[in-house]
Amino acid sequence: MKEITKKCVFIFTFSLLLFAQSHVHANKNDLGASVQPNNYYPRVKFETNMGDIVVELNRKRAPITVNNFLRYTKLGQYDDTIFHRVVFEYIVQGGGYTAEFKEKTEFSSIFNESGNGLKNDAYTIAMARMDDQHSAKRQFFFNAKDNDNLNPGKNWGYTVFGMVIEGQSVIDEMAIVDTEYNVVARFYEVPVEPILLNKVTILPE
Repeated sequence: MKEITKKCVFIFTFSLLLFAQSHVHANKNDLGASVQPNNYYPRVKFETNMGDIVVELNRKRAPITVNNFLRYTKLGQYDDTIFHRVVFEYIVQGGGYTAEFKEKTEFSSIFNESGNGLKNDAYTIAMARMDDQHSAKRQFFFNAKDNDNLNPGKNWGYTVFGMVIEGQSVIDEMAIVDTEYNVVARFYEVPVEPILLNKVTILPE
């Protein structure tokens, strides 16, 4: 009888532990969704050393991607980062590194929503990823022109999840800065003069 009681207590305790872990994980995943939950088009402000940019996100077309971005934003994970990659008049990429090129904390990869009908047109924001189509985590990029080659076709594209509504000229200026191979980061197309992302703020509804 005592042995059965011990087993029951163990199973009950183990179940509680699993529930607690799953609950914490769910809370982390729900953090972005809890931001203005009834607003399909939340707006965020990027404060950079080259000027401010306001982006209207499209939660209706890219709910997974927008909630993921809002989660990082809510946690201040984009503050004090850099735009580490600029391809001349093509894209401006950031969100993953500090000014010292230290990688920022990443959550799990998210599902690729590139088939949502939004195109990689000029002044849109999209998720960066590796060759694996579902590998996007926290890095994003601004399209500096209409980039049809980044849209889905026979293969998966890059998920667009918002549009720049203020600060288009800032994107234009970023997209033409001088770049170089950076020995610390060990990759090309790094701005010679750092482009700093000082803060990303969720604007009121």
